[in-house]
Amino acid sequence: MSRDIRIQPITAKVFAPFGDLLDCSGAPDKIINQGLCGRYHDRAQLDFNDGAAGISLFNAELRKLPLKLEMMERHPDGSQAFIPMAYVGFLVVVAPDQNGAPGTPLAFETHPGQAINFHRGVWHGVLTPLNAPGLFAVVDRIGAGENLEEHWFTNFWTISN
Repeated sequence: MSRDIRIQPITAKVFAPFGDLLDCSGAPDKIINQGLCGRYHDRAQLDFNDGAAGISLFNAELRKLPLKLEMMERHPDGSQAFIPMAYVGFLVVVAPDQNGAPGTPLAFETHPGQAINFHRGVWHGVLTPLNAPGLFAVVDRIGAGENLEEHWFTNFWTISN
């Protein structure tokens, strides 16, 4: 049995309970490099228990809509940022915590030039590129111990436009 989720545009305000929307909106915090570069400083709340921030590269397969959402995950010991390495948007799925499990999921599509950072412990879908390439830099906790919790739904969700 499927339940439906419609994709909505992402904004910093609507995404704030789940994480940070990273983009170059507004005026830069500082102009650097002989006046040729705007620095948008410290845009993500990186948060790690017992470990350090690491940068990994993910090369994810493209997904097609409608998408079957069967599982969500969270990282109790660290935030996780998805940063596309090409000028493309991607699908972001999050859910509030409901007694230790994901509540009703929300789906967002980013615009080219945007990245996201999930706050520590936020339920989210897996990395989901809708356009090629699926190459991302991921900033997350590197350290000892398991930092992954998965939840498999009894009844899946269908995500579409």
